[in-house]
Amino acid sequence: MNIKKNDVVKVIAGNYKGKIGKVLKVFPERERVLVEGVNIVKKHVRKSPKYPQGGIIEMEAPIHVSNVMLVCPKCGQATRVGHTKLVSSDGKKAKMRVCKKCGEMF
Repeated sequence: MNIKKNDVVKVIAGNYKGKIGKVLKVFPERERVLVEGVNIVKKHVRKSPKYPQGGIIEMEAPIHVSNVMLVCPKCGQATRVGHTKLVSSDGKKAKMRVCKKCGEMF
């Protein structure tokens, strides 16, 4: 998956199309991401130490990773992601993500 926790993404499909938010959690085995302020659902909860009142709460639900696009930190546009391999002077290898629009590595 090209998307990681704390990335900024833009929703490109569904009811929240056009909304931008931060990734709170990634579920790679289910190919889903939890985005802040996107896909709000209502959930009935029982009284517990975490929810002393109980009742109905609103929370984010995961959305499929194909419905979001990474926003480049440099150019600020939703973009596809490429990969490049870098080798440092001491021989360590690193795989970096690259913005397809501006070429910035992040």
